[in-house]
Amino acid sequence: AALFIAIIGMLAWLSTQYVYQADWTSGARNTISDGSRRLLDEMEQPVRITAFVREDELTRNQIKDLIGTYQRFKEDISLEFINPDLAPERIRELGIASGGEIVIRYQDRHEKIQTLSEQHLTNALLRLTRQHERWIVFLTGHGERSSGGETNHGLGEFSRELERKGLNVQSINLVESEIPSNTNLLVLASPQTAMLPGEMGKLQSYIEKGGNLLWLAEPDSPPGLEPLSEQLGIHFLPGTVVDATTQMFGIENPTFVVITGYPRHDISREMTTVTVFPEAAALEVNDSAAWNVAPLLATLEHSWTETGEIEGEISFDSNDDERAGPLDIGIALTRSTVSETDRDDTAVPEQRVVVIGDGDFLSNTYLGNPGNLDLGLNIVRWLSHDDATIEI
Repeated sequence: AALFIAIIGMLAWLSTQYVYQADWTSGARNTISDGSRRLLDEMEQPVRITAFVREDELTRNQIKDLIGTYQRFKEDISLEFINPDLAPERIRELGIASGGEIVIRYQDRHEKIQTLSEQHLTNALLRLTRQHERWIVFLTGHGERSSGGETNHGLGEFSRELERKGLNVQSINLVESEIPSNTNLLVLASPQTAMLPGEMGKLQSYIEKGGNLLWLAEPDSPPGLEPLSEQLGIHFLPGTVVDATTQMFGIENPTFVVITGYPRHDISREMTTVTVFPEAAALEVNDSAAWNVAPLLATLEHSWTETGEIEGEISFDSNDDERAGPLDIGIALTRSTVSETDRDDTAVPEQRVVVIGDGDFLSNTYLGNPGNLDLGLNIVRWLSHDDATIEI
């Protein structure tokens, strides 16, 4: 009897020192996957999670249950709930969607997710832990939008958002230097003057060698960029896109294009908010087997390319060079960069290019529109191959 009591006492003491949990459910559905656990083991700093959801007990319990499965393997994960109706200033500062979002913070960076699942949460953590240097290089010297510009036309605020995501932003002039070899993404942001032949040669060589490019164009782009268009197999339609449906959103300027729906693409698959594009150009894709082309942004039917003066009462002229909607104002291009015989584990298997017929949507003036910032960040993330995921 004394030995039995001693054993029971020892087991009781051990239970205060050690914790053991087992998941006997079908498929271990209450335990995170091996991939998620390995990622948590690599994260040395605390993780702070803030759920911006209303006072809904069912939703909050679901979030607690999911985060709890992570806290079993990483104790320094904290969870906080905030009712978005009671914190409007913080909601505006973080750009939280009206339906609520979960904000994950690690070190000095943060990510937002709207879908509650292990896959979305783990992949958000994965993006936050990326420590290798990723350089986003902006071209200058031709009146482009400045990556550090604080004017309405500039991209200063967008560049700061990129840096908050752990990206490095740099500007170069092709007359003075070559494109750095560690460039993850080159940005050509609405040039106003033509490039010199030598500069165009450097840009085309960069594309030929498999470099990733974001080209923000404008209606009536300056001459001299035709070699780049031909290399990518695209053509800009003349005129400015006008959209008659913008009045439904209280926008009187017909040159503002509102995008409300998105195709199934890695860039836009989680986009739920509208994006606004002031004074956009429409694109057309030439028949080319070199690139795989995917539509990214398309206008609604009641739109067209206006080639005349945009003042007073305007309408579509079928006898002119004008083209009726829907129209593509953004496309994504991809192609393989390595052959099967040369493929290895270190090679990036795909070259990526995005061309958008408007650069205003990322400018300081219009970046605050509902989905503009999220779309811009998604584009940069995809182009710089920062969209790798852990399969759950």
